Amino acid sequence: MQTKSLLTIRDLRTYFYTDKKEVKAVDGVDFQIKRGETVALVGESGSGKSVTAMSILRLIPKPPGEIISGEINFDGEDILKLKEDEMNEIRGNKISMIFQEPMTSLNPVYTIGDQIMEPLRYHWKLDKGSARKRTVELLQMVGFARAESMLNEYPHRLSGGMRQRVMIAMAMACNPNLLIADEPSTALDVTIQAQILELMRDIRDKFNTSILLITHDLGVVAEMADRVIVMYAGKIVEEGIVEDIFENPLHPYTKGLLASIPSLEAETDILYSIKGTIPNAADLPKGCRFAPRCEYVMERCLHEEPKMREETIGHYSRCFLHKEEGVNIWQKNY
Repeated sequence: MQTKSLLTIRDLRTYFYTDKKEVKAVDGVDFQIKRGETVALVGESGSGKSVTAMSILRLIPKPPGEIISGEINFDGEDILKLKEDEMNEIRGNKISMIFQEPMTSLNPVYTIGDQIMEPLRYHWKLDKGSARKRTVELLQMVGFARAESMLNEYPHRLSGGMRQRVMIAMAMACNPNLLIADEPSTALDVTIQAQILELMRDIRDKFNTSILLITHDLGVVAEMADRVIVMYAGKIVEEGIVEDIFENPLHPYTKGLLASIPSLEAETDILYSIKGTIPNAADLPKGCRFAPRCEYVMERCLHEEPKMREETIGHYSRCFLHKEEGVNIWQKNY
């Protein structure tokens, strides 16, 4: 894995406006992805993960949404400053995305072959014969034994796992530098899920593709990721290499997520869950956004917003706990 950053995001803010309310879906996000690296973006539904991904591709519908400020530096240029036709040259070519639900992402009236060939003919200017040959190779790469016959199939005739493989083939058609995978294994059985993850690993290793993996499944994170970014209510609350996050979580929210994973060793019939719900992005609490749900909340948490701090080398947390002498995040048993 190379060390040079492929994607650097600085102070990204994406807001939505409805009924005279300002919804801060993504509110000051900073992170980077190196070439050949897999970064997992985790958090509950509504934390801002998918909006972050859609912002990178500049697919936020306006209205009601808008990228208010920030910088998305991809391969040396800020894509927020590009014209729409220049952005079209990046989408599906240098940056591709596997969307969360393949059934609604694939066009039901076009064949699988036509949909995979489209970016090849648009970006690579291939003739129909060359595009067809490349499409067969892609379908073989993602595990279809009858790749030639798959070209004339329609999405509704395929299983969920097969549709997900088609989405991966489409996303990898032009050998992108960055692959964004939004919940790529959701609703798949564990056998197909394992195959999809193995396929993504093979693609990363073969083409040195960087992957932004968006998921709430921490088991997938442990298996796939090099680094983990934890989001909560539009902000990053913790970031570090996967071993540090799992073995020594610094933020109470991260610890709560890990405690929610079922364990074969646990001698209890009741699974842990973080109390409360994620706040409405149109009505965010003052101070720390996790304070209303936090079992370690202090007075200052209700009024001051903590900043990201590097607690150990490469391990960052947005929490006041580590500034308080004698406070140990592990002192309370979940």
